[in-house]
Formats: sequence, C-alpha cells, structure tokens
Amino acid sequence: METLIVLLPGDGIGPDVTAAARQVLEAVAEKYGHRFTFREELIGGAAIDACGDPLPPATVDSCEASDAVLLGAVGGPKWSDPNASVRPEQGLLKLRSTLGVYANIRPVRIYRELAAASPLRPELLEGVDLIVVRELTGGIYFGEKTRDESSASDLCVYNRYEIERIVRVAANLAAGRRGKLCSVDKANVLETSRLWRDVTDTLIAAEFPSIETETLLVDAAAMHLLSRPADFDVIVTENMFGDILTDEASMLAGSMGMLPSASLGDSKQGLYEPIHGSAPDIAGKGIANPCGAIASAALLLRHSLGLGEEATALENAISQAIANGARTADIAAHDEVVESTAEMTDVIIRCLN
Repeated sequence: METLIVLLPGDGIGPDVTAAARQVLEAVAEKYGHRFTFREELIGGAAIDACGDPLPPATVDSCEASDAVLLGAVGGPKWSDPNASVRPEQGLLKLRSTLGVYANIRPVRIYRELAAASPLRPELLEGVDLIVVRELTGGIYFGEKTRDESSASDLCVYNRYEIERIVRVAANLAAGRRGKLCSVDKANVLETSRLWRDVTDTLIAAEFPSIETETLLVDAAAMHLLSRPADFDVIVTENMFGDILTDEASMLAGSMGMLPSASLGDSKQGLYEPIHGSAPDIAGKGIANPCGAIASAALLLRHSLGLGEEATALENAISQAIANGARTADIAAHDEVVESTAEMTDVIIRCLN
C-alpha cells in the first residue's frame, strides 16, 4: 500500500511523540511491505510563531490531500492569553471543521500491569473496556461568541442531523461490542440536551432496538465513571461534555499519556491524536510517554488505511511492552526503571517485530 500521512507535530511534547509514532509507522511499513509517505506541516503555536496563523493554508492543503493526519498537541504558556485574537486551539478547531471529522472516538483500555498507576482502587478497574464517542464539530465550541466589558456569551447549538449521525456512530460501535450504549446529556437544564435526548431515544428505538440504552445526566455520568467504570461499554455525548469526561476517563488508565483518539467523518480520511496536551514542562526533554501517539497511529492504520492486521499487531506490541515492564515516568512506580521516549519507542518496535 502507498499512502500519504500528514504529520502535525504542533507544540510542547507534540514533536516528541509524533516523531515516535512516525518511527513506529515506518517499522510497520517495513514489516508488512507498505510504503508510507510523510509530510510535516505547522499547526498551533508553532504556526503562529512562523506565520501568524494557527492553521496556515499550506497545512490545510496538505491535510485535504492526505489519506490521514496524525497530530501531536497544540498550545502552551507562550500563547495562553485567552484574550489574544489568535490562539493555537483555533487551528485545531478549524482543522476538525475543515476535514468534517465530527465523531471523536476515544477508547479507554486498562492495562492490568498499570492498575497501580490509577488513583482508583484496582478492583474498580477490573473489566473496564469502554469507548467515549464525542460529537466534535458542533455545540458551544463552534457557536457564536460575544463579549463586552460587562458580559459575554457562547451560543450552544445542535441540529437534529448532527445528533443523529453521532449517535449512529456510537450505536454501530456498541452493536459490535457488548451492545450497551450510554447517552450523556443535561436535559434537566439545557434545551440542546432535551433535543439530544429526544433524537437519541427515537433513533435507537427505530434503528437499534436490540441495544441496551442508558441515559445519564453529565454530572451523574462523571460520578459513575469513577464508581462503576466497568459497567460502561460505549458512551456518546456532545462536544463539551465529551471533552471533560474523556479527560476524567483517562485517569482510569493511569495516565493521559496512554490514550489515543480518532476523529472521523463520512470518508476514510481521519485525524488522529493522543488525548494529552502539550505538557510544555517536559517538552524536548525526551521523557514524554509516546504510547498514546503510537496507539493513535494504530487507529490510523485501522480506520483510514483499512490495515486491521497491522493495527492489531501494533496494539499488541504496546501491550507486550507494558507487560515486559517498559515504563515512562508518568506510569512508573517508585521502584521501576524509567524509559525515555526513545527507549519506550524502541521497546514497542522490538515487540512488533
């Protein structure tokens, strides 16, 4: 297979983990006889510094011409002024909208060997295997915004078709797993959530009657993610709620550095990124955990390139590396040897081969 993958290292540890993911993808290509072409472009704070635009036209053109996009992270203290007219996060939001990737899929996988890294008791983590499906291009993040000296507003809007398409994605995932879907909203307060609930209930009854459905208010969902996480299979929710809940869910795995994500639309082209932020305090030190970025590369292989065997092999290599005792600082116990980003990447590649 020949394919074009655009790399957007971005800011902070983004370049560190993106380089690791590229190295692993090159190892996959060599092992399985594929040809992956990589093109690196600017996004976020790095792009602001270079040309004053968090998503330059050249980046957009490359991404639109690619088979898949792999992102590192955006943002950092240098560009953190919320009152600035140009911010790194604007580039990421615009890219999601431009590519039409409305479904953010975030699997939460628990590695038995890392149970001690989670703040939860080990018995609560037994059997945890869930996916959060977050609507990515609607809601309050994309609504009209106003501000003056005395007030500000952010408009949250959802259309029926936006809810229907994200719920279908989540329901199809649930149908291929344990057949359980949890829809999260705030229907006791928000009109958008009342529409979300009505549309979800109607669609599931008409198209997925065999799926077991649970509906939770977002505050209750936040609580139950910590008190009974193993009960969840697939969770579907709107943009802002999903942003918050997936960061919470990452603590089940012990570190945000472990978890990947895939942002998908109606085509095979997707945007893939670890869920962690730019972690500027450790940027360039060679100690960032590359597992989330490498697992995101596995999702890229599966969803955009249709290489399921290769994706599974890569995911198994991460699991084997963890089972063999490979640890970066964020997941290491006090008495365990700590690997650098490069060392962890090398261990995963050895396990792949």
